[in-house]
Parts: sequence; C-alpha cells; structure tokens
Amino acid sequence: MTPPTAFDGLEPALVWTRFAELTRIPRPSKHEEEARAHVLAWASRYGFATRVDTAGNVVVGVTATSGRERAPIVVLQSHLDMVCERAPDSPFDPREGRIEVVRDGDWIRAEGTTLGADNGIGVAAALTAAEDAGVRHGPLELLFTVSEEQGLDGAKALDPSIVQGRVLLNLDGSSDGALTIGCAGSVHTFIRVALLPPEPVSVGETALSVTLGGARGGHSGGDVARGRVNAVKALGRVLAAASRVRPLRLARLDGGVSRNAIPRDAGAAIVVPAQSAPVVRDAIDVELEALRLQHAGTDDELRISVEPTAIAEAAGTASSARALDLLATLPTGVLAMSPAVPSAVETSTGVNVATTDAGVLTLASMTRSASPFALEEVVTSLEALARLARADVEVVRSYPPWQPDPDSALLRTAREVFSRLFGHDPALEIVHGGLECAVIGGKLPGVDMLAVGPTIEGPHAPGERLGIASTERFYRLLSALLDELSS
Repeated sequence: MTPPTAFDGLEPALVWTRFAELTRIPRPSKHEEEARAHVLAWASRYGFATRVDTAGNVVVGVTATSGRERAPIVVLQSHLDMVCERAPDSPFDPREGRIEVVRDGDWIRAEGTTLGADNGIGVAAALTAAEDAGVRHGPLELLFTVSEEQGLDGAKALDPSIVQGRVLLNLDGSSDGALTIGCAGSVHTFIRVALLPPEPVSVGETALSVTLGGARGGHSGGDVARGRVNAVKALGRVLAAASRVRPLRLARLDGGVSRNAIPRDAGAAIVVPAQSAPVVRDAIDVELEALRLQHAGTDDELRISVEPTAIAEAAGTASSARALDLLATLPTGVLAMSPAVPSAVETSTGVNVATTDAGVLTLASMTRSASPFALEEVVTSLEALARLARADVEVVRSYPPWQPDPDSALLRTAREVFSRLFGHDPALEIVHGGLECAVIGGKLPGVDMLAVGPTIEGPHAPGERLGIASTERFYRLLSALLDELSS
C-alpha cells in the first residue's frame, strides 16, 4: 500500500501530482538539468514536440483541442528553478531534492526549507493544462525558463525563435485574487571594500566568531515592507556597537545566499584586545536586545553567538571601521511608496549578500523600482557612498520595469473571465519583484502578457507556503481563460 502524503485528496489532483514530482527534483538556479529532463520526458510520453535553446530554456508544443486549431497560440510561461533555502538545523535540503511537504490547514508548506511553489506550481499547472482532457484550448506553447531566481538570466538568454505565440500567460503570480499587469525593474550593485593590509593577531589579542541567526528572511521584494531583520545589516550594527566600546579588527563578514532573499544569517570574525573581550560581548548582547525589541513580532527568534576562533590575521582598525561605516550607511528597505497605488512599494533596496575573499569585503545590493528614474537615482547614491568609503563599485542593470498596458486585449478578456467565475472584479497588481515578462516583452515584439497564480506566502525562505483552495481557484481561472481565448 502506498503511504499517505500531504497531497492526498487535494484537487485538482493532477496539478498536485505534478507539483509533488517537482518537490523531489533538485532545481537550484543554474542547475535545472534534472527538472528540464523531467519536462522533456513528460513531453515525450505525450508525443509533444520540444525545442531547447542554448541557455536551456524549453518550449513544448501542444496541439489544440479538436475544433480549436485556428485559435491564436497561447504561451504558458513558468520557470524551472527555485530558491533553495533551509534552516541551519534542518535535515532536509532542496538542493538535493529533499523537501518534506506538510499539510497545514488550508496550506501546503515545507518542513525547515523553501517549498519551491515559486514557481513549481506554475510548472505543474502548465503540464496539467496540456494533458487535462477537460481543458479546451487552442495551440499551446509551454515555455519553461531557467535561472529566473538569478536575475531572470534564462529569459535574458531566451532564443526568441523557439517561441511563436504572441499571447502569454506568465504563471508566476502570487495571488489568486489578482491579475498581475506589471512589475518592478532591478539593478544590482557590488561594492568592494578592502580589508587591507592584513595585520597578524598578536599575543595580547583574541579572535572571536560572531554569528547572527534566527532572522525570518523572505522575498527581498515581496516582503521588504514587512519590517523584517536583514541579518547582514543587523550584524554590521552589532559590530559597530561593539567597536564603539573597543576598536575591533575585522577579518571577514559573510551572510545571505541570494540577492532575491532577505538574509537570515550572517557571521563575522573579529579580533579584539584579550582584556576587552568581556566588554565587547556585553556590547553585543545590549545591541541584540535592542534589535529584538525593535523587531518584536517579526523576528522573535533572533540570536547571536560569540565564540573563540582561530585566525592568523585581520584588517587594521582604520579599514575595519571604514567597512562597518559603509555597511551602516548602505540603505536597506523601502525607499518610496507608489504615487499611483499608495499601498504598493515603488522603490526599495537591500544589502542581501556579503562575502569576504582575499581580504576584500563585497556587499551586494539589489535595488527595485517601478520607476526607471528612481532606479537610477538610487544607483547614483550607492556609487557616491562607495566613493566616500574609497571602495570599488560595479553596477549591473538587470532588467527594466514591466509597464502596465491598460489597453491589453488579454487583460480585458481575463477580467471578464475572472468576474464571471468568481462574482467580483479582480484586483490589478504591479508586483515589487521581478517577473520574466519584463524581459520577454522585449524579446517577442507585439506580445500581450498577463501574470496569474495562486496565493504563495513567504517565498524564498523556510516557511514558504501555498494555498490549497487558492490553487484550485488558480487552475479554474487558467482553464477558463484557455477556453475563452480559443473560442
């Protein structure tokens, strides 16, 4: 007898079956080989034609339902990769295809890791729509992109010749109550400050490892307005407080795993005079308590450990202070709300990854905005801060905003179908995150685009969860849209 699973009895059954298969496949960004092979094997079973470009993006051609052959080709687009985050003590690891799925009321979530509903549920819905005999549709192209979570790299490298359709439904939306009609653009900045020249640890000094953990994390765009701790910035604040008590020397500072995620953990190695270690520890404890009070209700599990460590050298006090000052002044969080939609974030930025290599501390920020002018304004500020800190800066413009098209025929049809199905008008959203429509729109001239999806909470961090009833509504909307677009 097959053991019970979290998906037993859920509807639409085939959507959940296809999603369950994906939870067992490793698919971090840049390593989607197994997920791509899974899709190609599925297509082969049904005799569907496939096309793969040099970047690894896949298109599956699906024949129309009988009588719908002359309808326009509809592209169902989703991405194969996922953000692979895990709690430090979790025995599960999405990078190895080990996701423990749990049903929790009306939610599906993962135990101690990300779930990969972003965007595994979109992939599952596309596969299901193609094989579901109850869904009437015209010719379909299922477009599965790679490396979305690393700056939409798969979409950027997409060979447009493999896509013929000019009506595109992106299945990476995150709310079944809304139609997504636009998204923020983004710019990445890498500020590199030297922790040089290194100086040896002397007999009268002690080296300490300072690790901050327990932050909740989340999506660096979708959760940026929730007031959550950024572990890299918080660790910088703790070290700055300690340095005001006794000057310290910084050997390294590392934290965060993805520019798309608010960092949950960060660690540093510092050197202080041996006799000053107790007062440095006290200063760290005081600052931790201040952080806990400031973020009560959002990051109640915040913790810091301070342990002896063994290092041979660290930067001098001057360059260490300069690095901590730079980290303190780099903006993180919401910078502006939308003038058009006051409840929506227009512009934000965040130091989401810190790494130390060969004596150079790199602070990687991701800036998002629905306004291209605001993007450039923030970049100009970051470049100025780098100059003041005598640091190098690299700017990588990732993708432009996806601007809404109020005259979209696809949007008009989708609003009518949504209202007919659910008895009320849909919300229209411009998300504060990246969607591949921002890039694909420039690749496919004349394409009409819209994004839909179920409700997903907390993507990019352990605790990510997917609404069960919401997924059913999402699939109903997708099925009805395909029927209407091919009538």
